[in-house]
Amino acid sequence: MPTPSMEDYIEQIYILIEEKGYARVSDIAEALSVHPSSVTKMVQKLDKDQYLVYEKYRGLVLTPKGEKTGKRLVDRHELLEQLLKIIGVKEENIYRDVEGIEHHLSWDAIDRIGDLVHFFEEDGSRGEALAEIRRRNEESEE
Repeated sequence: MPTPSMEDYIEQIYILIEEKGYARVSDIAEALSVHPSSVTKMVQKLDKDQYLVYEKYRGLVLTPKGEKTGKRLVDRHELLEQLLKIIGVKEENIYRDVEGIEHHLSWDAIDRIGDLVHFFEEDGSRGEALAEIRRRNEESEE
């Protein structure tokens, strides 16, 4: 299993390739706010672990393993964003909160969160009922 740092890189590389068709070291560094030398070191490690193929000065390509992992990581991120929206987390906090929790949940927990999100999406009144509970709780706190 990749480390949380490796996951961040794989996820970002996957996103860049989906959006632009390629991922350069400079693009990855900018997206993750790290130095290009750090990206090069991580890319070499990801190459060694067979998540991607890296050729100096030529770029990189995700392997099937890297592509599958990248897609799963992006899906996990989007699922957690959906959950936080459903439960009423303020929009400005969602990205930071997802980044804070996504590496600390098991894949079993992610699957159960997927079930919960599906439960709320299946019937809009469930989300409305949850919002009502949240409103009542906020009123009682005032």
